[in-house]
Amino acid sequence: MEKEKKFVSLVVYLHNNEADVENFFKTTVSTVAEKFTQYELVCVDDACDDNTLFNVSSAVKKYNLEGMVNIVHMSYYQGLEASMNAGRDIAIGDFVFEFDTCAVDYEADVLSTIYEKLLEGYDVVSAVSDSKKPLSSRIFYRIYNSSLREKAGRVGSETLRIISRRAINRVKSMGTYIPYRKAVYANCGLKTCRVEYKTTESMKKSRKTSERFSLAFDSFIYFTDALEKLSKFLCGIFLLSTVAIAVYILSDVFLHHNTADGWLSIMGFLSVGFFGLFLLLTVVLKYLSSIINLIFKQKRYVVSDIEKITSKGNK
Repeated sequence: MEKEKKFVSLVVYLHNNEADVENFFKTTVSTVAEKFTQYELVCVDDACDDNTLFNVSSAVKKYNLEGMVNIVHMSYYQGLEASMNAGRDIAIGDFVFEFDTCAVDYEADVLSTIYEKLLEGYDVVSAVSDSKKPLSSRIFYRIYNSSLREKAGRVGSETLRIISRRAINRVKSMGTYIPYRKAVYANCGLKTCRVEYKTTESMKKSRKTSERFSLAFDSFIYFTDALEKLSKFLCGIFLLSTVAIAVYILSDVFLHHNTADGWLSIMGFLSVGFFGLFLLLTVVLKYLSSIINLIFKQKRYVVSDIEKITSKGNK
């Protein structure tokens, strides 16, 4: 079989995945080495404190890889998104494969499938497992997708993806900090596609719950108007309460209800106050959403050093 002439990069996130490294090299890296004449592997070490890096070095020698292998050492634990941004920025391939984990639950031919799909004219092709997603993920994506400012930017659970250099340049031009990669890819204006594959085994989830919550909250802020809608809803509730209490006060003036002294004035004050508060909050959120649409939050990752290794030893 004639190898593809394109230069591809593989960017993989590592955080204490010592048990998954061998299978990743056997299934994924070896497949890419057989299919492409030129490739590089960019391993992002997000503060690994087990044998993950040792296993990577051993696997490079074991499989006698001819491609470049770079290990990006993050200065401290910074989470998936910041670490993968660092790895993608260092990658130099015409196309970039992104692996959010080195745990493999797919067959090797999935890589060829999404690559060939990309050649059909897409700039971002994602591989999606056919396994049932956790309830929390399904709820999040349902709320997220229904709250999108642009309905074309719908996202879902993904295992890996391949991105063209044009897509990478496009998302970099959209902002210095990319808070949620797949949401930015989906909203970059280029053609995207999702390919479902049959799961071979349950994937091991390595992302921390606190990180998932923080990422979900950031995503709602950046890409949806969910908080703005919630503020408007609460504002409407308190407006109705204000109107209802105003009607009750007027009826009390004419009908003389037996109400406790001061009760109507206190409730009227609270209703008007909360209505004004949420009205102001709605205006502020609308203003902030306009700013966010213009520029992303300025935040960078911190890398300590980049290590190059070969099948013949470290350099």
